[in-house]
Amino acid sequence: MTGSAGAPVERREGREKVGGTARYAAEFHHPGRVQAWPVPAAVARGRVAGVDTAAALAVPGVLDVLTHENAPRLGEPDDATLAVLQNDRVPHRGWFVALVVAETLEAARAGAAAVRVSYDTEQHDVVLGTSHPGLYVPEEANAGQPAVREQGDPDGAFGASAARVDVAYRVPPLHNHPMEPHTSTARWEDGRLLVHTSSQGAHAVRAVLARLFALPEERIVVTAEHVGGGFGSKGTPRPDVVLAAMAARRTGRPVTVALPRRFLPAVVGHRAPTLHRLRLGADADGRLVSLTHEVATHTSRVKEFVEQAAVPARVMYAAPHRRTLHRVAALDVPSPSWMRAPGEAPGMYALESAMDELAGELGLDPIELRVRNEPDVEPDSGRPFSSRHLVECLREGARRFGWAARDPRPRARRDGPLLLGTGVAAATYPVMASPSTAGARALPDGTFLVRIDATDIGTGARTVLAQVGADALGVPQERVRIEIGSTELPSAPLAGGSSGTASWGWAVHEACTRLARRLAEHTGPLPERGLDVHADTTGAADAESAWARHAFGAHFAEVTVDAVTGEVRVARLLGVYAAGRILNARTARSQFVGGMTMGLGMALTEGSTVDAAFGDFAESDLASYHVPVHADVAGIEAHWLDEDDPRLNPMGSKGIGEIGIVGTAAAIGNAVHHATGVRFRELPLTPDRVLTGLLAHRAS
Repeated sequence: MTGSAGAPVERREGREKVGGTARYAAEFHHPGRVQAWPVPAAVARGRVAGVDTAAALAVPGVLDVLTHENAPRLGEPDDATLAVLQNDRVPHRGWFVALVVAETLEAARAGAAAVRVSYDTEQHDVVLGTSHPGLYVPEEANAGQPAVREQGDPDGAFGASAARVDVAYRVPPLHNHPMEPHTSTARWEDGRLLVHTSSQGAHAVRAVLARLFALPEERIVVTAEHVGGGFGSKGTPRPDVVLAAMAARRTGRPVTVALPRRFLPAVVGHRAPTLHRLRLGADADGRLVSLTHEVATHTSRVKEFVEQAAVPARVMYAAPHRRTLHRVAALDVPSPSWMRAPGEAPGMYALESAMDELAGELGLDPIELRVRNEPDVEPDSGRPFSSRHLVECLREGARRFGWAARDPRPRARRDGPLLLGTGVAAATYPVMASPSTAGARALPDGTFLVRIDATDIGTGARTVLAQVGADALGVPQERVRIEIGSTELPSAPLAGGSSGTASWGWAVHEACTRLARRLAEHTGPLPERGLDVHADTTGAADAESAWARHAFGAHFAEVTVDAVTGEVRVARLLGVYAAGRILNARTARSQFVGGMTMGLGMALTEGSTVDAAFGDFAESDLASYHVPVHADVAGIEAHWLDEDDPRLNPMGSKGIGEIGIVGTAAAIGNAVHHATGVRFRELPLTPDRVLTGLLAHRAS
């Protein structure tokens, strides 16, 4: 073995990206290509009464205006958010009601501004509350999770507990905002649909387009070679690819639809707001007796999506009496969807904040409280863990962070107007893998070609898969070439759920292992084309496991809080993870740090407001929706344990793209409490919110 897997290999596509030769979905300049610009609905609920396109068609360069009256008819989609321009219904503000096609982007934008739409409006409802009359218990939450799980008598046990916390937390709507907005370029050639799109899964896009346009899948080619981020919002096709294909069919020209950033919150999904109630009851020694986590959230009237935020409480801590419950209200809001660590990110913020509060009630160190409540098996299912090294992560993080020197008393450290505090939180994320196929070819020149429709959304998938293949072949990774990002390659699942490398790597490992065996048996020169092997992990990657498989981690934060302005600054962030075998130390650290930075934004800067009267998100661009920047964290470190878990996949790897965000917000919130003595239970911790809490604390 070459030991390629695990090495800190540089990204293969890095030079292309920094040099500008990596082409994204908007950068395919086919002859005759035109641009299209959508027209969003200007009401929160109602119907389109009429569309006046005369002024738009008079704009120089405008070729056509598609509306529900003239757009190509589509097949019935499984995802109703893709049924664009099919009827006059307006389910929420920002829903696309027209599309202007023009020779240039400027003409398309000017034409869209000239379209006049009249509406028959209806009363709308966009405000979620825990007493909303429309709240109901769904059949299931996202990812097929049961909406309700209950064991024992959680209410009775809570009432009899020696120590109790009964608290509510709120996480606002959050938005993915990848660097590359959602974009597609489509053209029709000889009855075939050819698409370049910014997506987390080309095969998933092809399957949807085949249904919508009544085409055999083999007559559609979808390419997603370079993708500028997604964070879940590109996990399924979005309206841009449907509109591009529709406009290309109607005009006979290649069409690019690049969604303006301010349109994204309404049409590509968002993290729905979650309202949490946590009731934790413990005995005098700090062992949980009762755990209840109830969540209320919203979905749209277009389709149901339920953020599974109570699910992490089914994994984390031992308690004989427990209840986890999800309720949802269908409102006149844009459809929520996946955002990095859906369920785990908001759910663990609430659970880990409540655990910190319980530690305060008991007078216990927050780390010791977590250690005392380590389960022997997964609490909800009763299955044994394939591996669980949360305690080791907490201990190693405490050592690296200097936790032992911490004064546990809140508001005990001060530097002039700055209040100093530290906090800790745990993290978890499930291990998932899906069936995948891959091809491997040995070439006469001694190099190898691995082909798979994996998607690199910035994670370094090309590089890591080359390392996996090289390890299986027993050759240096430089001799392995990778082709990804097209439906013309062997089919593979999308990049999502921290399952990409586990799914694709399994198939690549299998193909390359078989190829190595074939080569060992082969005599004489290779054929001119080379020697090919194909692998399909169906029946293996999707097999039911007798083990509960999760990654775990511990987050530590040090903050300063300005007692005059309310500004919170993060001086240090530390994450320690147990995530199986790390396949590339460089890209893994990048993923952990990226997740932690996103968690910092969730804690301090990111938040969206649904305007009750207007019926839409008030923060629709990066001028008002504040993502963190380098200056927002002075020091950020990620480390991991060497974890050997043979019950995962041939590489022994766990997903790492999402666990970094999971506990970060809670660690920062707990540190703010330690600094100030004030418990803030609503994110983000903006200066106005913190200063209001500090002033109220002084007055009490």
